[in-house]
Amino acid sequence: MRFLLRLLTWLVLAACGWLIWTEIGLREWFSPRRSAALDPALLRLGAAEIASLPLAVRFDHPLGTEHGGLTYNARGFRVARHLGADLNGIGGGNSDLGDPVFAVADGRVVYAGEPGEGWGRMLIVAHRLPDPADPRGHRVVQSVYAHLQDFAVPPGRDVRRGERLGSVGTAEGRYLAHLHFEIREGPYINPGQGYADTPLNRVDPETFLRAHRGADDAQLNAAP
Repeated sequence: MRFLLRLLTWLVLAACGWLIWTEIGLREWFSPRRSAALDPALLRLGAAEIASLPLAVRFDHPLGTEHGGLTYNARGFRVARHLGADLNGIGGGNSDLGDPVFAVADGRVVYAGEPGEGWGRMLIVAHRLPDPADPRGHRVVQSVYAHLQDFAVPPGRDVRRGERLGSVGTAEGRYLAHLHFEIREGPYINPGQGYADTPLNRVDPETFLRAHRGADDAQLNAAP
């Protein structure tokens, strides 16, 4: 009889302990600490990664021809706080849905994902841009391609100028089909936001592409 009472007591104590452990959260005191999710704003390319980036000596347009023929910019840089260019096929509407999107220069895919509802699918390609004014002889720029319908290249892949990265999409039906395109300065690969009161690390994509075209305006040869 005494044995049964002791057994019952131990069972009650065990049940109470389990309730405290699971319901009150005492287990958090003893469980190993889990590190908080890394803020994407802190993600950056390291020195070794930058040094290994493909050198980008010529930039072309991401949509249409190398010059951006058969396309138009529906919303330019800094129009209504916009941080990029909304590029469309010349037909407008959803006429460009599924059209190929090309890498503007040699580089490496450093991000491929869906960072938020307004972005849809996004690719970020990092480039090592020659710059004699920089002590290192180069600087990092990134080209950003958002609202994509699909990805044609995985993260970590080196791409060539003119290589297909994906196709024009609608951010899962949120917009009419178009390519949200950005040029960013620096090694930070945070997807970030598409609108802001200041330019942040973005530069005017059209101005940048014109300045770094690297080919005569009449040259329409295929990408290498």
